[in-house]
Amino acid sequence: MVKICCIGAGYVGGPTMAVIALKCPSIEVVVVDISVNRINSWNSDQLPIYEPGLDDVVKECRGRNLFFSTDVEKHVYEADIIFVSVNTPTKTRGLGAGKAADLTYWESAAWMIADVSKSDKIVVEKSTVPVKTAEAIEKILNHNSKGIHFSILSNPEFLAEGTAIQDLLKPDRVLIGGRETPEGQKAVQALKEVYAHWVPEDRIIISNLWSAELAKLVANAFLAQRISSVNAVSALCEATGADVTEVAYSVGKDSRIGPKFLNASVGFGGSCFQKDILNLVYICESNGLAEVANYWKQVIKINDYQKNRFVNRVVSSMFNTVSGKKIAVLGFAFKKDTGDTRETPAIDVCKGLLGDNATISIYDPRVTEDQIQRDLAMNKFDWDHPIHLQSLSPTSVKKVRVTWDAYEAANGAHGVCILTEWDEFKQLDYQRIYDNMQKPAFIFDGRNVIDPEKLREIGFIVYSIGRPLNPWLKNLSAAS
Repeated sequence: MVKICCIGAGYVGGPTMAVIALKCPSIEVVVVDISVNRINSWNSDQLPIYEPGLDDVVKECRGRNLFFSTDVEKHVYEADIIFVSVNTPTKTRGLGAGKAADLTYWESAAWMIADVSKSDKIVVEKSTVPVKTAEAIEKILNHNSKGIHFSILSNPEFLAEGTAIQDLLKPDRVLIGGRETPEGQKAVQALKEVYAHWVPEDRIIISNLWSAELAKLVANAFLAQRISSVNAVSALCEATGADVTEVAYSVGKDSRIGPKFLNASVGFGGSCFQKDILNLVYICESNGLAEVANYWKQVIKINDYQKNRFVNRVVSSMFNTVSGKKIAVLGFAFKKDTGDTRETPAIDVCKGLLGDNATISIYDPRVTEDQIQRDLAMNKFDWDHPIHLQSLSPTSVKKVRVTWDAYEAANGAHGVCILTEWDEFKQLDYQRIYDNMQKPAFIFDGRNVIDPEKLREIGFIVYSIGRPLNPWLKNLSAAS
């Protein structure tokens, strides 16, 4: 029986291994992690991450051919194929700080694999890593191999949170990169056979190692670029009276462009986009490609500009100050159908409003108060490091209250900011919200989930990203 071990029980490792176990009942799959709490959660009825469909898959396979354990070395020793799905956070200090990927955890995993292995292994990069990482991992493994052969493969994940299980069950493509040697191609074939249990052969792409490593960074950079492009256009739409939803719909009808990732918003978030672009920028700079690096930097700059522009729009609309005013924030996760808050635009928006002494009341159906308070107290990039290494900066968290009800959050507020596109925000009784707010009552829709005209009829002063402005807002600057 083939045995797969995955090091890292996070957003990628857990769901990916659960689906492999579901589709490959003849393969034993073990997910290992040094975090006792995380493994205990995977073995409980309350999984550590929320993802539609994940509970059902885990419950069907757990105890049959899917296991979660803290005994890392035992299962690495027994495995034929080892997936490494550990964090690759952005470096916060030293060479490349603020851009380069920190490969400390990957390197530690490689040393451990070399130390405990007594038989040949296929080691699969599942984490998003800089191009040429496999070369460094090969050196560590082969210089400590004691005669054991290690084949390194790159198998980047292309999951979207909120749809991860469907993305795994019906992927656009599975990319496997390996060395162009007989041993390398044999390893590629072994991993291909795992995916072939449910993925059509024409969707399994084989490439060299460096192409696979780079493809993941480039895919995320292209997606983020589309969001920054439509967000840049949203600012122009507001200035000219055009409607970004109409512009994007028309542009998306071009079959060469397509409609996805053309929704204007307060900005992109999540664990990948910014981190991967910064990584790409660093790689370009390291290879002397300054112009290419500057091109990709602009994607991040527009994203920061969009968040700043939103905060400035809130403040300027409300008589140029939100000091002492209550602002309700609806949605804190970076997108709907996930409880993930990593790099969520809500953090920067809330910090911007707190910087002008606002009082904030937050409601999100999937994010806990503890997580929100941690996010607002944390330094940039620290979220991706273990908790004991996270430095908490002082912040005005006393001015932040978290509620479990949208109406409670908005009660007595001067303004409402919609920062996540949860479906329930489309169904709220906005008349009730308006009746219980201070007047004039403002709504700032950072996700274009509401009908601005219907809300204006109720009496709200409405700002929707990239849509024609309320007369109230037309002469107010939102420049950063």
